[in-house]
Amino acid sequence: MSKEKLLYQIRVSIVFFMIVLLLSGVTAFPVYSELKWLMEKDFFSPDKPLGRWLHKVWLGIKETQGKHGFLFYGYDWLAFAHIAITMAFIGPLKDPVKNKWVIEWAMLCCIGILPLAIIAGTIREIPWFHILIDCSFGIIGIIPLGIVHKWITRLEFMINTK
Repeated sequence: MSKEKLLYQIRVSIVFFMIVLLLSGVTAFPVYSELKWLMEKDFFSPDKPLGRWLHKVWLGIKETQGKHGFLFYGYDWLAFAHIAITMAFIGPLKDPVKNKWVIEWAMLCCIGILPLAIIAGTIREIPWFHILIDCSFGIIGIIPLGIVHKWITRLEFMINTK
């Protein structure tokens, strides 16, 4: 594979990762309206664990919105953090070899999701199926990052051996 094609492949993968990261964050902004819509559609049976959990979450969100809406400011900051983290990938997008460390940092962040989800999820009494969903973000995220890291390493070798 040529350097140009490899660089293109790296950049497309990074842009895809940036888009997914951005979308996963900005969904925190409308958490109230998202859950309200989901509950109105009755997609999940309240007789099943997922339905019971979503109903419990909806009640908490609804009560918080009514009595303590200012707490959703934390969700705004969560969304902003995703936006800020997404911007960190501009460096590897421009120069993947020079900024390979950003990909390595992101891989470490993916690994860090696992203990955070397990420890904080258990303390906060989050159901295990939801903790596993949160863990899957780290597991799924590290796969494309690992592939991109491998491609960047290959590109780096191609550049250094010309």
